[in-house]
Amino acid sequence: MNDDQLLRYSRHILLPQIDINGQEKLSKSCVLIVGLGGLGCPAALYLAASGINKLIICDPDLVDLTNLQRQILHTTQSVGEAKTSSAERTLYQINPTIEIISLKKRITEDVLQEYISQVDAIIDASDNFITRNLISQMCYHHKKPLISGAVTGFNGQITVFDHRKQENPCYQCLFPELSADSDVNCAVMGVFAPLAGIIGSIQAAETIKVLLDIGTTLSGRLLLLDGLTMQLRTIKINKDPDCHVCGAVAV
Repeated sequence: MNDDQLLRYSRHILLPQIDINGQEKLSKSCVLIVGLGGLGCPAALYLAASGINKLIICDPDLVDLTNLQRQILHTTQSVGEAKTSSAERTLYQINPTIEIISLKKRITEDVLQEYISQVDAIIDASDNFITRNLISQMCYHHKKPLISGAVTGFNGQITVFDHRKQENPCYQCLFPELSADSDVNCAVMGVFAPLAGIIGSIQAAETIKVLLDIGTTLSGRLLLLDGLTMQLRTIKINKDPDCHVCGAVAV
């Protein structure tokens, strides 16, 4: 690390759990972020600021005026622009020393197959079950840690599916019966803007902990946050032996 990097990341380096060795590990890490909405924006900001070497950001949409209430990478001047372009510009302003790969496309199995081998962790900040289901299955089969978050109204949730250990549960263990009809559109239900920032920031924190193998992650636990009462609770997630993805019956 050069002098500028040592100064930039000095507050991380001062933490004994991270130190210079941990910061150097972050500077060699790659994270894929799927979705640049209310969750993906704060997650990307903190990972970029923390010195993750490469961020692969994926989103097919354009910035809409309604996004600006919570999607903090984008500005009023970004309306009508691709979210990936808007996000890339802001992230480089935060940290010009990192590498960003922008994918203005919907995540598909082919896209994941192309990039998943080079990533160390994946953040699911998407907004629909079909995408979450695809990401989770690919992460399981490629043994990649998945940091999954969601926000609806005043309620947020986040967990980590660490597929590097066989005994850990997967997304389908937690949500085996969900279908596309289960998706809740924030255009209909609304979303409390600061809550998206909180959950997205926790996704960034859990990603760094996973990359550095420090602390206790949310693997095996679902963290639930009620934004109206600001009450937190956690639910244990057990591995389902009958899970069609990771269980004994999986094909």
